[in-house]
Amino acid sequence: MGMQAVMGAMTMCSFGAAPSSLMVLPASAVMSSKVPAANIMDSKPFVNVLPFGMCMSMANPMVAAATAAAFGVLTPMPCTPMTAAPWVPGSPTVLVGKMPALNNSSKCMCSFGGVIQITLPGQFTEMVP
Repeated sequence: MGMQAVMGAMTMCSFGAAPSSLMVLPASAVMSSKVPAANIMDSKPFVNVLPFGMCMSMANPMVAAATAAAFGVLTPMPCTPMTAAPWVPGSPTVLVGKMPALNNSSKCMCSFGGVIQITLPGQFTEMVP
């Protein structure tokens, strides 16, 4: 069983240079360990998924342009998360705000090729299958 992800969970992108925090709006009014619980729809860029420092993906147009200007030397540029789909797979048997709960084994894809994962769920007492 996985741990329930909550507001403040630490996340990391495979092309990012630094970790980030998951932001969860208290709209669903579901708490886990006295903190707002996350569901799979908490994947909106700059609302829920914050930037990961510098991006190193050549699929990111800013990185590609800066690398081309540097004659092919990879030049990281500021991260702009581009999450278009919800977290997968979530926990289909536990609902948070009528959507599957987010657990620490869920992943979210960035349109620039990065895989965003939860490194610390934000709490360690509530488990979800």
